[in-house]
Amino acid sequence: MTNDTINNKQIEHPIERKCRDSIVQDLLEEKIYLHGNAEIIYGNIKIRSEFIVINWKESTIYAFGKKDSLGNKIGYPIFSEGNDSFKATKIIYNFKSKKCIVEDIILNEEDGFVHGEKVKKMEDNTMYLRKGEYTTCDHEKPHYSIRSNKIKLSSTKEIITGPAYLTFFNIPTPIILPFGYFPNTKNESSGILIPSYGESANLGFFLKDAGYYFALNKFLDLSIKADIYSKGSWSSRSNLRYKKRYKYNGNINLSYANIINSEQGFPDYSIKRDFFIRWNHMQDPKSNPSINFSANLNLGSSTFHRNNISINSNDYLTNTFTSSISLSKRWKNTPFSLSSSLSHNQNTQTSLVNLTLPEISLSMNRIFPFKNKNRIGKTWADNISIRYNMNTRNQISAIDSLFFHSSTLNSFKTGMRHTLPISSSFKFLKYFTFSQNINFNEKWYINQIEKTWDGTKIKTDTIQKFTRGSDYNMTASLNTKIYGISQFRKGKIAAFRHVISPNISFTYNPSFSDEKYGIYKIVQSDSLGNTELYSIMQNGIYGSPRQNRSGNITMSIANLIGIKTRQIKDTVETIKKIKIIENLNINTSYNVFADSLSFNYINVNFRTKLFNKINITHSSSYDPYIVNENGRINKFEIIENKRLARFKNSNTSIGVNINDKTFKKRQQKETDESLENRDFFKIPYNLNINYTHSKNAGSNLNSETITTQMIGCSGNFKVTPKWKIGFHTGYDFSDNTKERWFDKFSYTSLDLYRDLHCWEMLFHWIPIGYQRSYTLTIRVKSEMLQDLKFERKRDWIAPNYN
Repeated sequence: MTNDTINNKQIEHPIERKCRDSIVQDLLEEKIYLHGNAEIIYGNIKIRSEFIVINWKESTIYAFGKKDSLGNKIGYPIFSEGNDSFKATKIIYNFKSKKCIVEDIILNEEDGFVHGEKVKKMEDNTMYLRKGEYTTCDHEKPHYSIRSNKIKLSSTKEIITGPAYLTFFNIPTPIILPFGYFPNTKNESSGILIPSYGESANLGFFLKDAGYYFALNKFLDLSIKADIYSKGSWSSRSNLRYKKRYKYNGNINLSYANIINSEQGFPDYSIKRDFFIRWNHMQDPKSNPSINFSANLNLGSSTFHRNNISINSNDYLTNTFTSSISLSKRWKNTPFSLSSSLSHNQNTQTSLVNLTLPEISLSMNRIFPFKNKNRIGKTWADNISIRYNMNTRNQISAIDSLFFHSSTLNSFKTGMRHTLPISSSFKFLKYFTFSQNINFNEKWYINQIEKTWDGTKIKTDTIQKFTRGSDYNMTASLNTKIYGISQFRKGKIAAFRHVISPNISFTYNPSFSDEKYGIYKIVQSDSLGNTELYSIMQNGIYGSPRQNRSGNITMSIANLIGIKTRQIKDTVETIKKIKIIENLNINTSYNVFADSLSFNYINVNFRTKLFNKINITHSSSYDPYIVNENGRINKFEIIENKRLARFKNSNTSIGVNINDKTFKKRQQKETDESLENRDFFKIPYNLNINYTHSKNAGSNLNSETITTQMIGCSGNFKVTPKWKIGFHTGYDFSDNTKERWFDKFSYTSLDLYRDLHCWEMLFHWIPIGYQRSYTLTIRVKSEMLQDLKFERKRDWIAPNYN
């Protein structure tokens, strides 16, 4: 390594040089030749090549590869400046002007690659390319590219081209651009969103997702899209996203659709105007641990997801949408917390909307007022705990089409409820746990009802008057666990284990119908002088204190059954636990104050998992009383029909999830060849199958037993490393009301995916049902050229489909 001079003048940086083979100096021509893995370092410039020539007269460095003994070119020059580098076949660098001439260059710029036949690099790192092309394909000969005779790569990494055209596999296409501009940076920038086209059987030809993207700032962006149909229908969507690091993030999505069915003048002509609003907001817990604000808003017309094909399948299959906007506050070193929320619940099948505006809750966590940390040993008083909760709500319910009507807006229900639970538990006779609690409740309302007999009917008036009512209930329970274990010294089964968890509890709810409480009143109900008892708080949002007393004795037995298996290998014994029955629970209750039908239904719940792969759940109810044409009567099945109870209803579900690793067995050592062959024919897959069976015998003797059976299936298969298939379907075996066989299928879809290296193909097909359609998309993988795609859509949505 040396420091060089030119005409006795020090150059800007010393030139460090090294090579593998030899360095030859030509003093007459003022040239230095470096042979074999040569390297030049000039300031932050580094040039590596198989052969390098330094020309002191012209102040240039020449670098190019050489041919090996087989005629192959080796040692292509690599130019590096700071963090940037590129590879070429020939480089000429002037270390005075800091300009560079490069031939056959390939530049890696962010997600893309720039190829150039001849490039001139300026001092400010701007590059001018002649006969260049831009692509996101990483092959030396790319599968596709955008070609232009003139390309400029600015120092800010922006790529600008003159007139350009698209090529596939080196074949020019008729897609021509007057100019090209690629920001070539991860920073977002505004631009046009290219639409896709297709055809709808009922709405005509369309352009979808045409719009504009606004990069407002580093915290905020906005996209606006629209769909236009040839028969007059249209829709629009906007999505505003925001994010502030360590503070919050979220998005606001607004959608509106104007769908026109048929032609004006025809009997089936209709215009459907739908809207939907989404708002998601999440606060970073680090921003303020004591205060949290969050929002999840899903609000719109009930037919929006049925009438708009642009939505995804998950939204289409959802019948209920819920929303919540909440603000919560916790006080440090205290048990108190406060929360306030606005909530919304909407059923798209019934069109019923429930809106709570707002709901406020003040809570006190469990405290132990009699616990003394300085006391040695524990007493029963140490386990006494108290909690408190205050909840107030303002709620309205209405059909969505009538929601903003004046009469609806005047029907808000408002109230406040206070609850004070006091509980305790202690060990009883060493093996039993005895628990007891008492709950005090008080309800406040700003109005009450008053019923009067006007001579012909009962008249109900609402009186604006503060109303309060108190009640309480008490519960005591006793539970324990019984373990049964059998061990075996020999054989595959090492032990059998049965755990029984019996529980008995008594809950007492007193009656508050006495006049002294002022909650219940008597009103004449007919002209014969008969009367009825009513509560002045019966329309209250939290109800009213209990009218009839009850004393329920609840009995339940939970069972868990398992085994331990023994495996011996190389004199080493291993024990494995297997659950045969994860839970088997039988429960019922008896009301000691009821004058008839004191026993409740007998309920059975069962859950297990077979072979660690098949999930089975079962629930059923049985009635100890017989029924006649009018329903249950106070006669026991065991006396009348010599059976313990009558079957009422049941529900059974069997679910299986399997994949390519489910049945994988342990293999002995295999040769490299056998492993390669096994992996070649292995197909990764994931399959979900779920079968449900339900049966309902009805509530009286004339009721028809209704049985339903459905099976659902979904999964995906990776047929080859490039091909993937996914599907989702279901079938109703029990619905005989639908004449056409394909109407018994639930939402059914088929997805095909093909990896095309730098491109990808997606095919989504819904062959049957209300949203019958298909979408074919072929697009570039890179986000840089995400609008470079071919998309074909078609649907057969029938607005009057049954």
